[in-house]
Amino acid sequence: MTQMAFQDYYPDDLAWCYGCGRLNPHGHRLKSYWDGDETVAVFHPQPYHIAIPGYVYGGLIASLIDCHGTGTAAAAAYRAAGREMGSTPALRFVTASLHVDYTRPTPLGVPLEVGARVKAIEGRKVIVVATVSAAGEVTAQGEVVAVQMPEHMGPMSDAVPPQIL
Repeated sequence: MTQMAFQDYYPDDLAWCYGCGRLNPHGHRLKSYWDGDETVAVFHPQPYHIAIPGYVYGGLIASLIDCHGTGTAAAAAYRAAGREMGSTPALRFVTASLHVDYTRPTPLGVPLEVGARVKAIEGRKVIVVATVSAAGEVTAQGEVVAVQMPEHMGPMSDAVPPQIL
């Protein structure tokens, strides 16, 4: 893709999330994009993302819904405010609630597509519904209640612990 992912706009001191942080060398580095009024991300699970042989670990699926949901919330908040992604102050969201229903086993060996849409924007809260699909089959669906990150969690001078690098 030639367009930047939502997560590419996160300021450096807020780009360390294990699921979607572009600066976390050990994380998933999920990338989310607009596709009309919905959002999409694609993730390629590795053999070590195993639950039982041949299937993806459910915690990974939950983390994909979680990170894609908070990224979608941020993008939707910028869009609703008529602001460009990356403009300051940063609109960054954290998870207040995550609910996931697993509808069928998710196979390893195929890319996973995470799709989402905004269900509601209520002040500092954005509710996002999402699905995870493998080979065209929905394997999980979820809802993320994302809230704008509290100020006390914002940028810090020593935001990156040396042990992460």
